[in-house]
Amino acid sequence: MARLVLWDIDHTLIDTRGVGRELSAAAFEQTLGQPMQQQARIDGITEPVIFRETATLHGLATDRADFERFARALADGHLRRAADLRERGHALPGAATALDALNAIGVRQTVVSGNIRPVAQTKLSVFGLDQHMVWEIGAFGEDHDVRAELVRLCLQRAGTVAEDAVLIGDTPADIEGAHVNGVRVIAVASGRSDEATLRNAGAETVLSDLCGTEPFVKLVRGDDQ
Repeated sequence: MARLVLWDIDHTLIDTRGVGRELSAAAFEQTLGQPMQQQARIDGITEPVIFRETATLHGLATDRADFERFARALADGHLRRAADLRERGHALPGAATALDALNAIGVRQTVVSGNIRPVAQTKLSVFGLDQHMVWEIGAFGEDHDVRAELVRLCLQRAGTVAEDAVLIGDTPADIEGAHVNGVRVIAVASGRSDEATLRNAGAETVLSDLCGTEPFVKLVRGDDQ
């Protein structure tokens, strides 16, 4: 039975419906003094990489200090616009029930996300999805540029071997990051990657959504293995 679940956030548990991009644009302009005309690829990418590559698209070179200023502005923006997130965004179908069900059987749950931790916490708290997360063992965008390293860090912080963990995410990058570390994946086709894409990326299991709590819990527990 899996003892630890590593959750992705965006398009796995929630959808900000464009508010996240607006907040990134505002933080980008506040940090670099230039409007964000376009944004680098974001699916499965960590926040430092998105910031750096977006700056490059605008002909700007950045360093770690720039990213840290951006991260502070982004975290502040999410707090200020929490009401907008709540009004325009939403928790994805089945997310709250899935989190509750895993908690009920004693599975530890945390976040492995390209988001910085303050943003991850705001996003989940806005939709009431934060209460079962063990934040101190999670891994976040500020911890490393590479998603596979975030998975490794999380396992290390949790004191858990890969065989006792399951990662739940919606992108091929989630799958790759888990498999590099020997972690099983339950992929959810609730983002931009369809079921075929996720299967081709190597996910052991692909779901259309998080509805159907009992089958989901059985998958996490590994009852079919």
